[in-house]
Amino acid sequence: MLGIIIAVVVVIIVLALIGFFISSYNGFLKLKNGAESTLAQIKVALKKRLDMISQLVDSVKSYADFEKETLQSVTEMRSRVGQLKDAAEVTQVSNQSRKILDNIIAVMENYPDLKAQKNVEELMAAIRQIEDEIARHRYTYNNIVQDYNTRTDVIPSSFVANMFHFKKLEYLEFEEEITKRPDTKW
Repeated sequence: MLGIIIAVVVVIIVLALIGFFISSYNGFLKLKNGAESTLAQIKVALKKRLDMISQLVDSVKSYADFEKETLQSVTEMRSRVGQLKDAAEVTQVSNQSRKILDNIIAVMENYPDLKAQKNVEELMAAIRQIEDEIARHRYTYNNIVQDYNTRTDVIPSSFVANMFHFKKLEYLEFEEEITKRPDTKW
């Protein structure tokens, strides 16, 4: 009788360990897929931002002497958005497009009539909404990454992470210099 009880306990422990490993493995995959999905949403929002910036550049052209490089830069970034593979590349494009947007805003500050133009007002409102969308997605992505990375570090899920080679994910860190006035050199 004692042998049967020990065998049942061993089977229960083995089943519990198998259940833990399956649950941990699936948890890692869910978090990884969530991070990839959120990163894709950020890429869509970045493309929207770049589309709006392109339209804003067209609206602002008559008020300032923009170099061809600005529009070419926006166009080149728009084409790259779909090919971005990781958080570092998304961060780089976001920072570049944010710098262009900051320059446009600085130009607008120098031309009060431009700010009052209806098309420019609507584009700026749309860009603000996209900026909020990017911030929300970035927040969500970084929370998922934090959970994922924590699971790769803590015991016992770190055993599953090591066994299946789950590596830490990168956080999205966008440079946002709020206190510094944008440089208006084009």
